Amino acid sequence: MNSVRMIILAIAVAAATGAGFLAHRMASAPPQVVTEIVEAPVAEVASVLVVTRDLRIGDIIDSQIAWQDWPADAVLPGFITRATEPDAREAFRGTAARLPFYAGEPLRREKLIDAGEAYMASILPAGKRAVATEISADTSAGGFILPNDRVDVIMARSSESSVSGYMTETILRNIRVLAIDQTIREDEDGRKVRIGQTATLELTPEQAEIITVAQQMASRLTLALRATVDAGEPGETDAQYLISGVGGSGNVRLIKSGVISETATRK
Repeated sequence: MNSVRMIILAIAVAAATGAGFLAHRMASAPPQVVTEIVEAPVAEVASVLVVTRDLRIGDIIDSQIAWQDWPADAVLPGFITRATEPDAREAFRGTAARLPFYAGEPLRREKLIDAGEAYMASILPAGKRAVATEISADTSAGGFILPNDRVDVIMARSSESSVSGYMTETILRNIRVLAIDQTIREDEDGRKVRIGQTATLELTPEQAEIITVAQQMASRLTLALRATVDAGEPGETDAQYLISGVGGSGNVRLIKSGVISETATRK
């Protein structure tokens, strides 16, 4: 074998060795991972005026409100935003809560009473009347009746026909309590016992007349506390006969010693 062939053979061996080594490296090398970074879309927000702590009925708005970022697509009609009312924090100072608020809840005009507006008149629904009636601890569910509770009004009066000498009847049902004495809200730490002497009830004009007559003829009016689930039921009147002669029959109604009598008037 001449030298030329030896050189060619050496080159061939070297080339084969290099090709094998390169193939081994390529087979054992881990694949490169390409990571694509996608930026998350920035959600559009709006500044909404919210309550920073719980408010009870009648609480005065002062420093309990603040601007808070709110998802723009979750802003409902009636929310107060900084874009539309930048001076709202100052504008609503001095107003009062018509209904309870909870921390983080957006402030809404329909749940507020303007500064200087009469509270009791403002919380009365259209066509309703606020009528006060005397109560005592033993005629008000032991003092556990609070504003916004629902009650029945029970009248006890003297009766010659009754064996016990008294008759009782429920004259009004499912009536909303507006206030106990001058108390129109609960205590700070929850529903505590509060003994009142006067309850203010939300009544229709007819019911107002009935309880006015009942106060004159009754030995006692008792408030019976109803369950919270009854709140959606309409208030009922079971004693229209107390005012049946008023405003058209031409009769004069006389109440004496708890006994009703009527006398026809001359026209």
